[in-house]
Amino acid sequence: MPGLIGKKIGMTSVFGADGKNIPCTVIEAGPCVVTQVRTVEKDGYAAVQLAYGEKKEKQTSAPLMGHFKKAGTTPKHKLVEFPMDFNGEIKLGDTVTLTDVFTENVAFVDIVGTSKGKGFQGVVHRHHFQGVGGATHGQHNRLRHPGSMGASSWPSRVFPGMRMAGHMGNQRVKVFNLQVVKVIPEHNLLVVKGSVPGAKGSYVIMEA
Repeated sequence: MPGLIGKKIGMTSVFGADGKNIPCTVIEAGPCVVTQVRTVEKDGYAAVQLAYGEKKEKQTSAPLMGHFKKAGTTPKHKLVEFPMDFNGEIKLGDTVTLTDVFTENVAFVDIVGTSKGKGFQGVVHRHHFQGVGGATHGQHNRLRHPGSMGASSWPSRVFPGMRMAGHMGNQRVKVFNLQVVKVIPEHNLLVVKGSVPGAKGSYVIMEA
C-alpha cells in the first residue's frame, strides 16, 4: 500500500542517538478500511480507495451510506484514493494498518494536509511586504498598505496574479521527505521529524 490516512495529534520532541533534541509531529495513522477497488478493466486505471475517521449516520448522505454498507463498514469522514497495482491481493472491506505501509525500510514520508486558515489578511502578513515608505515624512495611515498596483494610463488595469490582501491559509499543502523518527504500531502512531501542515485533529494523507 503506497499511503495511509491519519489525524494530526500534535507536536512533541524526542532525543536522538546523538543527544540532540528533535522536534516531532505525532500522527494517528489508520487503521483505514478499503471502501472501493478500481481496476483497469472496469475503470481504466488501478487504485484503492481508503476511508478513515468515524462519522454519524445522520450526517452521512444516502448514497454514501450505500457505499459504506457495500464495503461492510461504518460511515467514515475521509475518503482518499491511492493509485497502485494491487494484483488482486486487496479486497473490498479489508483493513489497512500502520505496519502495512510503514515497514522498517521506510525512512521518509510525504505528508499532505490543509494549512491553518488565517482569514482575511493584509499584504504585510500575507506576502511579507515591507510597507510603504517610513513611519515619518508626513505620511498618514499608509505604512502597511500595498502601494502602487500598476500604471494608470496603460494598461489601466491590474494584472492577474498581483499580490494583494485576501484569504490566507486553508490551502492544500504537501511536505516532502519528512524523516520517520518512530513507529508505534500498538497505538497506531507515527512520529515524524518537523512540522506537518494543519491544526490539531485535522486529517492528513501520508505517502510512503
